[in-house]
Amino acid sequence: MEQYSIFQPQNILSVSQLTGYLRQLIETDTLMQNLWVEGEISNFSRPSSGHLYFTLKDSQSSIRCVMWRNAAARLTFEPREGLAIEAHGGMGVYETAGQVQLYVDSMRPAGEGLLFQEFLRLKAKLEAEGLFDPANKRPIPTMPRVIGIVTSPTGAALQDILNTLRRRFPVTQVVLAPAAVQGVDAPGEIVAALERLNREIKPDVILIGRGGGSIEDLWAFNDEAVARAVAASNAPVISGVGHETDFTLTDFAADLRAPTPTAAAEIATPDREKLLGTINELAHRYSLKLNSRLSDLRWSVDQEKNNLNRLSPRYAINAYRQRLDEISLRLERSIQISLEKKILRLTHLNQSLNSLSPHAVLNRGYAIVTRVSDGEVIKRADQVNPDENVYIQVSRGNLIARILKTTQENEHE
Repeated sequence: MEQYSIFQPQNILSVSQLTGYLRQLIETDTLMQNLWVEGEISNFSRPSSGHLYFTLKDSQSSIRCVMWRNAAARLTFEPREGLAIEAHGGMGVYETAGQVQLYVDSMRPAGEGLLFQEFLRLKAKLEAEGLFDPANKRPIPTMPRVIGIVTSPTGAALQDILNTLRRRFPVTQVVLAPAAVQGVDAPGEIVAALERLNREIKPDVILIGRGGGSIEDLWAFNDEAVARAVAASNAPVISGVGHETDFTLTDFAADLRAPTPTAAAEIATPDREKLLGTINELAHRYSLKLNSRLSDLRWSVDQEKNNLNRLSPRYAINAYRQRLDEISLRLERSIQISLEKKILRLTHLNQSLNSLSPHAVLNRGYAIVTRVSDGEVIKRADQVNPDENVYIQVSRGNLIARILKTTQENEHE
């Protein structure tokens, strides 16, 4: 930075030189770099960068303020228009606009300084004891059967929690341990409610919280006894106190912090629709696997059945039966062929026999003559005498004749 130690009357400074000199004066003044300023927020804006820009004013004056994103992320409350705060930081100059502004590194609601200091003291104490150690945090069950709730029975937070649980996972059992969440009696009632749930109900998870408010409204959840009771709970605890920017000792002591009571109920339960979708998908997948497995088993059973059949005596018997049937068929075919050949041979012989049969000769006009007395076949004329009776067999029928006369061979009548 360019240094300006002495201004000579005749020196003419540029605007940049002047704003640079002012910045040097302010930033080297230790008093200006460690300030607490009280005022009311106005012209508040939070662009997408996450930085905060606002004006801090009182009844007579105002000053521009800037809070960078890293510092804003550590806030334990939500800055808003019209809120009275106490801001800590150092003065500087925004040279581009020639504007003096307060660079805020922390802030707290006005009048809450002592409570905030007590919060920081208790937080440091419990943190040193290991009460907030991440290694001690327990996992939140994915399918809680019983959910305990510690909150006011008349607060809006309870209805938000119940509506969310009913929508997301209506099968879970919900048990309310009512307790005041604000006022001097609240810490004792919260501790007693936690103890009753752990002793009598033994839920799978406990939701503890309330809606938003000032640090005084949320102070019951910064109570040391409450923080210790949360850490000592047998069931894991989800803390949902206030809004997203509200932080309490209960949040640090719990097994899991949710930004709101509704978010605590969402974290504690699975989404019914997604769960049903997952169940349907798994059912379909396992159905396919089961069908595939059944097909494999059926094939294996068929293979074993075939193997068993091959080893069974019945298999051999059936094989012999089939062999016997084949032999029988061949034998039948062989007999049939042989029979056909014999029939054909007999036919030929019969034809030959018929051609040589006396009957065939008779059919050609010949006759057979036999003696009536003794049935002797007459082959020559000298075998019969005149007046002797003879049978004459022709092709159709017999004749009885009497011999009138006989003649010898070559002899003509």
